Amino acid sequence: MSPLSLRDEEIQSLGEQGWFTRASFLGEAEARAIHAEAKARVEAGQLRPAGIRRGADHTLDRDTRGDFITWVKEEERGSAISRLREAYAALGEALSAEAYLGLGRFDLQLAWYPGEGARYARHFDAFPGQSNRRVTALYYLNPDWVPAHGGLLRIYPEGGPVDVEPTLDRLVVFLSERIEHEVLPAYGPRLALTAWFYGRNAG
Repeated sequence: MSPLSLRDEEIQSLGEQGWFTRASFLGEAEARAIHAEAKARVEAGQLRPAGIRRGADHTLDRDTRGDFITWVKEEERGSAISRLREAYAALGEALSAEAYLGLGRFDLQLAWYPGEGARYARHFDAFPGQSNRRVTALYYLNPDWVPAHGGLLRIYPEGGPVDVEPTLDRLVVFLSERIEHEVLPAYGPRLALTAWFYGRNAG
C-alpha cells in the first residue's frame, strides 16, 4: 500500500468546513477499471435494495432512498476494487496522521442508483448512541455523467448547501457526524463506492 498525502487546502477545508473534494483521486484508467467491475456486479444482480434505519427499525422506503447496494468484503483480492480499498486504507492513515482524526477500520459499500428519479433524502451518516462513523469518503464511477443525469451530492456545511457533481474519479470526504447531505434525484445510472471510517476504539 502506497502512502497518501493530503493537500494543505484539503486539511484546512476539512477542519473549517467539515469536508473536501478531490476531482481526480486514482486517475482515469484506474477509475474506468473500477467502474467496469462495479457495473459487472450490478449486471450480475449482486446488489439489493437499500433500506433506512437499523435493527428492528430497518425498512425499505423507495421514496426516501432509491439505491441498490452491496458490501465489499475485505478478503477480496486482486481486483481494481480491492486496489481502491487499499487506497482508502491509505486515506484513513493520512487523515489520522495529518488531520489528527484517529481513524481505525472502515466499511466499504457499492451503491447504484438506476435513474428514474431515484434519490436519497437528507440525512447524517452517523447513528446516535452507537460506535459512530467518523468520516465518510465517496468515490464516484460515472464516466459519461452530464448534468441531465442529475444525482448530485448536496451537502449542508455551515456556510450553506453545496452541490457536488458525481463525475468519474472524484473523491469527496466529510465528517460523518457534522455534514448532513442528500443525493438529488438521478435520471441516469449512478455508481459510487463509499467508505465509512470509525474511530480506533470502535467495535
